[in-house]
Amino acid sequence: MANKVIFLDVDGTLVDYENHLPESAVKAIRKARDNGHLVYICTGRSHAEVPAKLWDIGLDGMIGGNGSYVEHHGQVVMHQVISEEDSRAIVDWLHECGLEFYLESNNGLFASEHFKEAARPTMRAYALTKGAKEEEVKDMEPEDGLHGLVYGGNLYRNDLNKVSFILKSYQDHLDSKEAFPHLKAGTWGGRGETALFGDLGVANIDKAHAIEVLLDYSGKDKADTITFGDAKVDIPMLDYCQVGVAMGNGGLEILAMADMITDDVEEDGLYKAFDKLGLLD
Repeated sequence: MANKVIFLDVDGTLVDYENHLPESAVKAIRKARDNGHLVYICTGRSHAEVPAKLWDIGLDGMIGGNGSYVEHHGQVVMHQVISEEDSRAIVDWLHECGLEFYLESNNGLFASEHFKEAARPTMRAYALTKGAKEEEVKDMEPEDGLHGLVYGGNLYRNDLNKVSFILKSYQDHLDSKEAFPHLKAGTWGGRGETALFGDLGVANIDKAHAIEVLLDYSGKDKADTITFGDAKVDIPMLDYCQVGVAMGNGGLEILAMADMITDDVEEDGLYKAFDKLGLLD
């Protein structure tokens, strides 16, 4: 078998929705890399949101910010950030709308003044939509679900990959789209594409484009790519790569278009798919 280039979404794919990393996933990645395959995470998270336990698995690099950042063996290949002018305008607009938010950069997740209080019920709802039990989330704090969260930091920045904000209603997302038509507006929030958060990021980027940039840089062939995801934002990369695998816990749209469906993240879905695809032989 030719050496494969494997791209893994993180939330709902590599880790479950409470940030638990299945031991079987670690085993699968290490074995695949021992066999000469390359493994990258390809995530909406920024660098600061990737905990040491993920790097400790052994990874060849990452695509972050849903495609705005590309890193290969510690080398930054591409990094597109929101302009300083737009960053300020977004912060001012969110303040005017009374929406709490956090600014996603490779240097940390910088939370708005009242984010902690506002995010408690939202992050608990997020965990519940992803299959957590009431008992498990009752004492959950935002930082339990958002690695790298910083309170009291400077909110006017020039290093932003994207901005996530708590939706009071879906209209807030629509309003953000109207207010910033030149940026990419989305929503996220759990299983079945629940909209709990809105986000704003650099336009004309997605995970597929970032994969293309990485393949060009590393001289690897698109025909050798395999990718794993669970959400609508992962569809472009499943579409682009040679083999697209959806996790069993994925949304209906990604399940409908995937080349292969594996089990849920909590049921060793990643390991089973690696095994089925011959990556562990």
